[in-house]
Amino acid sequence: MDTYHVGLYIHLLSLLIGFSAGVVEAICLLKLRGAETLEAAVPWGQLAGQIEKAFPVAIIGLYATGAYMAHDFWSFSDSWVLIPIIGLALMSLQGLLVAGRQGHKLKHALMANGPGPLGEEARRLTVDKLLWSAAFTNGVLVLGIVWVMVEKPGWGGGIAALVISYGVGIALALSLAKKPAVEAAAAPGPAA
Repeated sequence: MDTYHVGLYIHLLSLLIGFSAGVVEAICLLKLRGAETLEAAVPWGQLAGQIEKAFPVAIIGLYATGAYMAHDFWSFSDSWVLIPIIGLALMSLQGLLVAGRQGHKLKHALMANGPGPLGEEARRLTVDKLLWSAAFTNGVLVLGIVWVMVEKPGWGGGIAALVISYGVGIALALSLAKKPAVEAAAAPGPAA
């Protein structure tokens, strides 16, 4: 196996680590959204807190191997190389500055809540649109970036792919970042 294929393998492995962590994060958000009590929310919040550690590993792996392959085998002036770098930078900043901060606010709200039903602040943060938007746009951006790297379009097609991916991620986040409908608590009693 030559160095290009080793680099490509590590690049794809880094992509799988990041994408898989994003899927787990999305599941955590869906489960937190439906949690009514602290006891139901804590396991999903803890898992989300642990999984966030996978993102820097994936990002470093993608940048390092991508830079190696672009430098030695491709060109940084190719649109299909530069557009994914910009997309990954956007995802990195959005993950750190938006998802990370909003996730920590949710963590502190859950810690302040105490046992029992979730209070208003914790419930509000489980469906925080900024948190959900960062999580879902990052996941869909990965799919757009992969498309750009496989299809190798020009600048217009590559930028359009990322813009469309971002829009789909926002639409998904906004449609899902709502508390599920709660069924009526009391069923009608028997007729007298």
